[in-house]
Amino acid sequence: MALAHGDLKIFTGSANPKLAESMVRHLGTRLGDCLVGRFTNGEVRVMLQENIRGADVFLVQPLCHPVNEHLMELLIMLDACRRASARRLTAVVPFYAYGRQDRKARGREPISAKLVANLLVTAGADRVLTMDLHAPQIQGFFDIPLDHLKAAPILAAYLKQRDLSDAVVVAPDAGSGNRAREMAEILDVPIGFIDKRRTEPGKSEVMNIIGDVEGRTALMIEDMIDSGGTILESAHALLERRAKAVVVACTHPVLSGPGLQRILEGPFAEVIVTDSIPLPIDPPERIRVLSVAPLLGDALWRIHQDLSVSELF
Repeated sequence: MALAHGDLKIFTGSANPKLAESMVRHLGTRLGDCLVGRFTNGEVRVMLQENIRGADVFLVQPLCHPVNEHLMELLIMLDACRRASARRLTAVVPFYAYGRQDRKARGREPISAKLVANLLVTAGADRVLTMDLHAPQIQGFFDIPLDHLKAAPILAAYLKQRDLSDAVVVAPDAGSGNRAREMAEILDVPIGFIDKRRTEPGKSEVMNIIGDVEGRTALMIEDMIDSGGTILESAHALLERRAKAVVVACTHPVLSGPGLQRILEGPFAEVIVTDSIPLPIDPPERIRVLSVAPLLGDALWRIHQDLSVSELF
């Protein structure tokens, strides 16, 4: 079968090789041979071990911890592929870091999300494939095509296996409102909102809960769990309002600082995450990991064949 943009080549950095391996296994192909290491002084070293001239190249690299290391890997891999005459370069970034600084909330602040977009394009990216951006408007920071996937159908398919007769989807903050509303429509359950005040990054105070949660299983929907402070405070507030149980679902389990401990020790019946970024430990029983590799793999193949990505939804 003739391919639209030359041979398909898929490479991965060191951020989440298991995800990349699952993607190529789903597609029935293999990962490209690429050395990604370090010089003795810590500088990133990249060496492509196979010919990519005229190829359609995809670089799989979520920007997870350590973020700056993995960002530099991706930039240098893009530069290496561009100089090796790849026909088209797509950065597959399941988790887009620096997404929280998408505007100037105060004077003298950077817009880091735009800076990272500029870096990717300058390094040679012709296209970006990502998932559940922290702020959807980040799509507008790119002057190249960007495909924005959502994990909601994957999370919803798993949640539908539960008894949802007493469920209510809860948005833990204002920024999660649209995401929670979409999930409530998919599951056909009521929705609630938590009104909170953020006192500083990673810390918040619950002010009010809008909606009926008494005697119900509260399904909190987030794009990511970082330090875990928001969902922990929200879970306690929901249980104080006599919610029967609290279940958390998110796409990106960042779990920095005390985040992992809060998830393991918090009052959650279950925590559902995806493998967009790797967990720092083998998941215990209360943490359920769902794979986004088939979705990313299908989107990658559709991009390669110049087919519609939106038809996946």
